Amino acid sequence: MGESHGLLPKGILSTVGGTPLIELEKIAEELDFRVFAKIERFNPGGSIKDRPALNMLLAKVQSGELVPGKHTVIESSSGNLAIGLAQFCCYYGLRFVCVVDVRTTEQNIAVLRAYGAEVRIVTDPDPVSGEYLPQRLRLVARLAAETPDSYVPDQYANPRNAAAHRTTMREIDEALGGRVDYVFCAAGTTGTLGGCSAYVRSAGLATRLVAVDAVGSVLFDSPASCGRLIPGHGTSVLPALHDPSAADHVVHVSDLEAVVGCRRLVGREAVLAGGSSGALVAALEKMAPRIPAGSTCVLVLPDGGDRYLDTVYSDEWVRHHFGEVAHLWKDRVGLAPAKNPDLEETVPC
Repeated sequence: MGESHGLLPKGILSTVGGTPLIELEKIAEELDFRVFAKIERFNPGGSIKDRPALNMLLAKVQSGELVPGKHTVIESSSGNLAIGLAQFCCYYGLRFVCVVDVRTTEQNIAVLRAYGAEVRIVTDPDPVSGEYLPQRLRLVARLAAETPDSYVPDQYANPRNAAAHRTTMREIDEALGGRVDYVFCAAGTTGTLGGCSAYVRSAGLATRLVAVDAVGSVLFDSPASCGRLIPGHGTSVLPALHDPSAADHVVHVSDLEAVVGCRRLVGREAVLAGGSSGALVAALEKMAPRIPAGSTCVLVLPDGGDRYLDTVYSDEWVRHHFGEVAHLWKDRVGLAPAKNPDLEETVPC
């Protein structure tokens, strides 16, 4: 897994990676190129974050740096990495304290507690930026200082986060026989983007990486500043892992566009995916006019939609935040997707 130096995970952790790659024929019906999706929800913890969770902790357990019954793992997460870490710590008998915020879904919090994690929820945003991540990071630092024998993986700076995704890209490359023209990655910690880019460069591939960032994120010069509702989509603090050169193209997607993308994905392909996956679908539609005919594109879908039923897939939640916009996902009743090449300019944050 990633760069684990020959160390092999055991039990349920041995199933991390090797996720399926499927063709999205219906999404691509009106396009002149092929579209595939890497379905990361099939990792045992339900998301792509199982890969870095395993890669950041496995070697430390097997080297004796993390000892069950002695050490405590403390980390900040919007949900998915926390679940990957909770699963790992549960298996190895490590105490895990996770710092989340009020945007983390109830389903994710319930899963964390089922694994035995101690959940600390940040309820007040940073007074300067209005974002929760700075407050989460401050709480992690305080807890680590107060907790003897604690370890903070720090997904935002840990190179083993990005290293885990060399394997993600290798799996895509091997499944498609070396013919991959574009890979779309959701940008948060930028671990997926960085790892895929590192593999592309080392293997000498012509694959171009598309970073899909949130409107209002600090990563790639977002065109607007606004609050973000979807966990894991963009970030408010620039990660130490961030390498702008890893992306060949950048597409910014608003929360509503991500919701529309999710509804389109489930309506056309029966793929129930999370919010950042919908952002990838929206980004593909925006990029489509610039993608040469005959190309092969891959969307790396980070997680499933079952943890977003009360948000992205709730009509009431969508109406509350965006008003009456159901006309934007006509796929729900089997109609063709709405054509709107200027979607980025016409859909609000």
